[in-house]
Amino acid sequence: MSRSGMAPATWGNVSAIDRERGVVAITPSGMAYESLSPEDICLIDIQGNSIDKKWKPSTETPLHLVFYRNRPDIGAVVHTHSVYATAFASVGREIPVLIATLASGVGGRVPVAAYQPSGTEEFGTAALSAMGDRTAVLLANHGVVAVGKDLNDAYTVAELVENAAKIAILAWIIGEPAELPQEEVSRLRRKYLTKYGQKG
Repeated sequence: MSRSGMAPATWGNVSAIDRERGVVAITPSGMAYESLSPEDICLIDIQGNSIDKKWKPSTETPLHLVFYRNRPDIGAVVHTHSVYATAFASVGREIPVLIATLASGVGGRVPVAAYQPSGTEEFGTAALSAMGDRTAVLLANHGVVAVGKDLNDAYTVAELVENAAKIAILAWIIGEPAELPQEEVSRLRRKYLTKYGQKG
């Protein structure tokens, strides 16, 4: 996360859920990503109770759990502080759908959740509500949440959001970019869900 520019130092957090076992694996609080081993990942139940009790789980655990409890389609959550997307979050502006990859991966504009204190369930509830059926949301004055069926999928969404935010800012510097119409956004999203990649 820090090496790729998705979050500075130890900020940001990542989790995945095993729904059959009801176990969530989440990054520990305040530990450098470069030094983490698989044994350092915290295991908690869906209520947030620690299972392994080795390290304290991320302070944003309530945010992750809100999504797992309310979106059964989600298998992983990635919370970043990437620069360009967080710039949008800091001014309360949605990331527009200027490029096909954002339409495909997120399903529309990246909305902004109302500001709530981080580390609280209200923080997660606001993010969940604003995201709707999409796969990403901006957290006002804070960062980004991206979700997916697994960790690779969720992290890819986070990268798509950051890329789209950067392109939008550069496009506005150059001129007046044209946003994709909703009909085309919906078509691209359907195509991505049904035809993209190696479907079994």
